[in-house]
Amino acid sequence: MDEIRVLSPTAILGYGFPVSSFEEGLKRNPHVIAVDAGSTDPGPYYLGSGKSFTQRSAVKRDLEFLVKASVERNIPLIIGTAGGSGARPHVEWNLDILREILEALNVDVPLAVIYSDIDRKLVHEKLELGQILPCGPARTLTTETLSSTTNLVAQMGIEPVIKALQAGAQIVLAGRAYDPVSFAALPVMKGFDMGLALHMGKILECAAIAANPGSGSDCLMGYLQHDSFILEALNPQRECTRLSIAAHTLYEKSDPYSLPGPGGRLDLTNTTFEQLDGGRVRVSGTVFEPTENYYVKLEGAQLIGYRTISIAGVRDPIMIKQIDSVIEEVKKRVKDNFHNLNDYYLHVHCYGKNGVMGNLEPSPHPGHELGLVIEAVAATQDIADTICSFARSTLLHYGYPGRKSTAGNLAFPYSPSDFPAGEVYQFSVHHLMQVEDGTVLFPIEMRGSQK
Repeated sequence: MDEIRVLSPTAILGYGFPVSSFEEGLKRNPHVIAVDAGSTDPGPYYLGSGKSFTQRSAVKRDLEFLVKASVERNIPLIIGTAGGSGARPHVEWNLDILREILEALNVDVPLAVIYSDIDRKLVHEKLELGQILPCGPARTLTTETLSSTTNLVAQMGIEPVIKALQAGAQIVLAGRAYDPVSFAALPVMKGFDMGLALHMGKILECAAIAANPGSGSDCLMGYLQHDSFILEALNPQRECTRLSIAAHTLYEKSDPYSLPGPGGRLDLTNTTFEQLDGGRVRVSGTVFEPTENYYVKLEGAQLIGYRTISIAGVRDPIMIKQIDSVIEEVKKRVKDNFHNLNDYYLHVHCYGKNGVMGNLEPSPHPGHELGLVIEAVAATQDIADTICSFARSTLLHYGYPGRKSTAGNLAFPYSPSDFPAGEVYQFSVHHLMQVEDGTVLFPIEMRGSQK
């Protein structure tokens, strides 16, 4: 086998794709359809709560096309980080959608479900053995933090997916997985180079985001050969360029020459990008270097409270000029009024004045109007509601120097003005754990008919 073709329909399952682009991909006779279904990018809430950040109807719409193509062509469909975060509740949610589609098609195919939830007892043992390390700026993991973590997963590498394919699975639904895994597993199983397969997978997992112009809602095709891979956009309005592919190779990386993952890292020192005709790019030179010990990344989130927000606008230039001091005085007033409530967090996001980048903002001068998001987080929803309400009313009527009108300082776009936002989670586990091999943590359950 000299080439293996991988069709990536969309950046994240549920983000959609033009049917015409998907049909173009099918014309290339792919050997596998692969899609990444999740990320930590939307924040810790979804992992902690067990809920998906993509909507069920959108995920089902995408899967109906993917499953039908997989069944009709008898090629594998591989889904990574099911349900958005890859914990058991997310996998079961995604599995339920798959069952509906298979029942509607009246087909029974071999389906492998791979779970990525981690046993707390094992993690405690690894802690005692000194085999858990912080990943990046994360704090040292403690037993207390581990106990308060709701859902705890590990990023699987290609090994469990390969094992599922070797067991005869046509559809693989995986829990939390390293992003390139869904795209690289079949090629590596077929004997293609690990480094090239993982690098191609890193590009394909974001689909047409890597094209020009980029889109997270369009398809990309990958052609893996034994010495290189080629990427092709499937929408005539887009093309792959040396710049777009090279830039995406740097995406989400702290080191331009090294990309770590389960069991090793990609060495990109000698990677080259060659422009081909037809808006295609050839990539070569990437090498996979295994680490001495096999590490997987653990991810977990813990509940820290409940949030309420209020959204308001400010147009008065006198108030805008002194907005920082006004907000600080309002916070002091809230603290004084509720001196018996110490366990809360109050912040005002000031959009139009450092609202996005904070102290890193290179252009700190405020505009002619500001958008304020008053945020209160507390141990209970009632306390969060109380703090937010009091801060909002205090800011609304706060008497600042030079104020000309007493009718109110804020313009509210909505009534009611306050919105209870529910549970708040933070990432509590973001660590590397040493394991014996890449399959030991990830049980595979076969569903449906067996080949």
